[in-house]
Amino acid sequence: MKKDTLQNHTKIANNIMYYIYTHIEIDIDLEELSRQVGVSKFYMHKIFKEVFEKNIYESIKSIRLQKAASLLLTNPHSTISEIAHECGYSSHSSFIKAFKSRFEFSPKKWRDGAYKEYSNGILSASNISLNSRLDFSTLTPKIVKTQAIESYYIRNKGYLQNIKQTWQKLYTLVLNNDIQKYRQIALLHDNPTITPLNECQYIACIVTEESREILEQRVPKFSISQGVYAKFDLQGYGEDLLRFIHWVHHNWLPNSDYETTTKPSYIEYHENNYLNDTDYFDISYYISVKF
Repeated sequence: MKKDTLQNHTKIANNIMYYIYTHIEIDIDLEELSRQVGVSKFYMHKIFKEVFEKNIYESIKSIRLQKAASLLLTNPHSTISEIAHECGYSSHSSFIKAFKSRFEFSPKKWRDGAYKEYSNGILSASNISLNSRLDFSTLTPKIVKTQAIESYYIRNKGYLQNIKQTWQKLYTLVLNNDIQKYRQIALLHDNPTITPLNECQYIACIVTEESREILEQRVPKFSISQGVYAKFDLQGYGEDLLRFIHWVHHNWLPNSDYETTTKPSYIEYHENNYLNDTDYFDISYYISVKF
């Protein structure tokens, strides 16, 4: 496959995935989706399977269930039916059946504690200990309202060390085009306390006003959603970030009186551990909240 064709297919597939994640709360109309991405329905299915190695229907179902599993933990004041509806399920019974098939527990048992072994196992499967030298309980977020952020991005499958190669590619674009002012942001489409790390969608982004025409020829762009977020500032090393996200979802949110939404969390890097030799990071972490 020619390089231009590959880039075009990747861009179309990324646009499909972005649409799914940003419309997960509704009954996604695939005819409308094909119109949005500008290709026929047949071609849309073909390209998506070619790039992501799974079909669109499987992806929609998987994303909905992952979002629901996360909200069942973080939104204790929402009923199971409300969460099912927020994740695109119009039938309570079909949601219960699908959830139990995916996670081996009913939503009620999951919420009552069955999630703990499953969630802890995700980190331990990657040899990541939950023990941290950092005391996250001392962290207090600031509630902020943000505007939409237009960004240029590369999608990375996995919250693992392969992220480093993705950031190196974006950084090469920055250097090649002598971009002086830019922000580094990572959009976390999936909750790594619920989704196996090798399946998570991590989106490495740069935000800049420079060399826009050149960037648009090389990488796709999208907007990170505006909204109300809890903003945490954190410094640490490597795996501390996954431990922190685990703490936010398992400890802070359930005890905060806030609930989260289906909007993905994102990270702004002030020091990017994937672009240095020390593994040190300095970040602001944003998680969508409502009260």
